[in-house]
Amino acid sequence: MRQFKIEKPSEQMLGAIRDKIDNLNKPKGSLGQLEKLAEQICYIQQTLTPELNHPCHLLLGGDHGIEREGVSVSPRDVTWQQMINFTHGGGGVNMFCRQHGFDLRIVDMGVDYDLSSNESIRNCKIANGTRNFLHESAMSLSEYDKAIETGCLLVDECAEDKEYKEGKGCNIICVGEMGIANTSPSSIWMSLFGNIPLDECIGVGAGLNNAGLLHKREILTKSVERFQEENPNPNVVDIIREFGGFEMVGAIGVMLRAAERKMIVMIDGFIMSACALAAVRLYPEARNYFVFGHCGDESGHKKMLALMDAEPLLHLGLRLGEGTGALCSYPIIESAVRMVNEMNNFENAKITKYF
Repeated sequence: MRQFKIEKPSEQMLGAIRDKIDNLNKPKGSLGQLEKLAEQICYIQQTLTPELNHPCHLLLGGDHGIEREGVSVSPRDVTWQQMINFTHGGGGVNMFCRQHGFDLRIVDMGVDYDLSSNESIRNCKIANGTRNFLHESAMSLSEYDKAIETGCLLVDECAEDKEYKEGKGCNIICVGEMGIANTSPSSIWMSLFGNIPLDECIGVGAGLNNAGLLHKREILTKSVERFQEENPNPNVVDIIREFGGFEMVGAIGVMLRAAERKMIVMIDGFIMSACALAAVRLYPEARNYFVFGHCGDESGHKKMLALMDAEPLLHLGLRLGEGTGALCSYPIIESAVRMVNEMNNFENAKITKYF
């Protein structure tokens, strides 16, 4: 099993960072969350002049065995159909990547369909979907390890790709998912990692009606009860692999490796927040590198963000997934960096400092 060495950034520079931000020619604190964000980015990069280089978006796809229990309004065929749609540029994720200049990389982590002939989709398939966690573990320990390693490999490729823009590798990465029924494992992770009643963690997903929501709660409750009977003292990895999808565990690998490389990690909605929560339970210091893009409309997302003391940049009522909410927040991240690099200070502008 891979071990990560994730270091908390040195706090030695925090005084200088805060001093620079406070002395920009504006009332202290007047740019609100932009100031907090600028401080975090400077802190991550250990500099007073931060940069955003070669932003990359990893779109990971995978299917879930629990979908067979009717916990999603969408059939699993939608996973592979959307994956192909992404290669044609027709998804929400494509639009936002184009708008904000992200290098989009589409990866098959475990889609239940043969996508190997599509050259625009990276074939990292571990299996044709996970197993049904109502009855058994979604994945084996070796499959978990493979998903983590794949996420690490994808990050390294982005960080070391210096041909995209200005000869610099990626230092800010975003990850999204495509996988029908993946709100189900996300809800369970939230419940078990946050010690929150499962009912408070389960939402309508892609649009379940009341009867569908009741059925989903019943299936997930039975799944957790089976797991707890068989595993009275589970560790974090046990919980992750029992319920997670290959695309979700791959995303955890992305987040941990990016944090290990001291990159900015953009966190999307409910599902990616669940992956971030799992990553933080494994390595608490990873939290320092996470920027939370938005709070979505899925039930429980606000509570899950609170578990990580996360303040999202946006709340637009989004629940599309794919990383779209995080991508929408990128201009705010860019504004925070421009603020700290381009605004004048009181001394240079010859303005009386009045606080």
